[in-house]
Amino acid sequence: MLVGSVLVAAPAEAHGGGSLQPIVTGLNSPRGVATHWSKIIYSTGDGSVWEAWSSGKKIRKLGTVPGGFAPAVDTNVWGTTYAVTGAGGEPGAPPTPGSTTLYRMRPGKAPLKIADIGKYQLKDPDKYDLENNPTESNPFGLAALRDGTVLVADAAGNDLLRVWPNGHIKTVARLKPRTVKVPAGLPGPPDIPPAGTPINSEAVATSVTVGSDGYWYVGELRGFPATPGTSQIWRIKPGSYNAVCDPYKPYSGNCKRWADGYTSIVDLAGGPRGAIAAVQLARDSWLKWEVSGQPTAVGSLIVQWPNKWHYGGPRKEVARGKLQLPGGVAFSRWGHLYVSAPVFGPGAIYKVR
Repeated sequence: MLVGSVLVAAPAEAHGGGSLQPIVTGLNSPRGVATHWSKIIYSTGDGSVWEAWSSGKKIRKLGTVPGGFAPAVDTNVWGTTYAVTGAGGEPGAPPTPGSTTLYRMRPGKAPLKIADIGKYQLKDPDKYDLENNPTESNPFGLAALRDGTVLVADAAGNDLLRVWPNGHIKTVARLKPRTVKVPAGLPGPPDIPPAGTPINSEAVATSVTVGSDGYWYVGELRGFPATPGTSQIWRIKPGSYNAVCDPYKPYSGNCKRWADGYTSIVDLAGGPRGAIAAVQLARDSWLKWEVSGQPTAVGSLIVQWPNKWHYGGPRKEVARGKLQLPGGVAFSRWGHLYVSAPVFGPGAIYKVR
């Protein structure tokens, strides 16, 4: 599931700096970010998807999708852009029109509906659901593949799906829950177990990207109690179906743990030399931010490289302390790194320098 209102010593690289250069400004709740050659594709809180040059000059509006929250977006190597809408409405309520849907964006035309993700999940229940709602759906991340198919990370179904241009869908992998300890200082209802109590927590699949090695990477946000340092990045063999991402058998099968120790991942981007960039919505955990009543929180952007065994090796945080509720990240073909922030309120698309 995806709960709450959100959902909501490294090698020297050009993107390893600490400053942010605003590229596209004056945006309302920007989130999705993708690149294609010298273009930046991004989404905003009213569901609109835009193209701009990397200089920041807007090119055109690709369209607007429903939902009331900025969609995830991605553009494939051929320049085709896709957007996926989330659940919309209140948790447990019937789907709102146009929600949980994958669209292909067409300049000058209405977005073309490709697949109803929520409808598929009704027949593909989450085997590891902990909330007695195994058919819930909240698509939150996507990656457009060069063959015309699209990978969709469902944050309520806790799984990764593959969608064909004709709307056919297959389940690529399912993420199993993990036992974590209740963090100290967690505000909330009095029935929350004491700090240090082991509790089973869902793996919320928020994000997916394709690495430079061709493998598919999935990032997770930890479900309640949102214990910091317990979010993982999984590496999935391309072409897999019904794989299991198991924190207790993390290196077996077609889904293997690539990295651990993250907090509240909401987007991933594959970059040069095997690098994976991960956006963390809130450094201290999404739950602490959400119940604090504060309008914003400091998030983070971390770039990690593989080690010689193809697992997560050295990592580096960039633009430390400068990102408020970041939502999306993308590499350009030249290795430049872009990030959007904040996901709620006035924001921008930034280039990391």
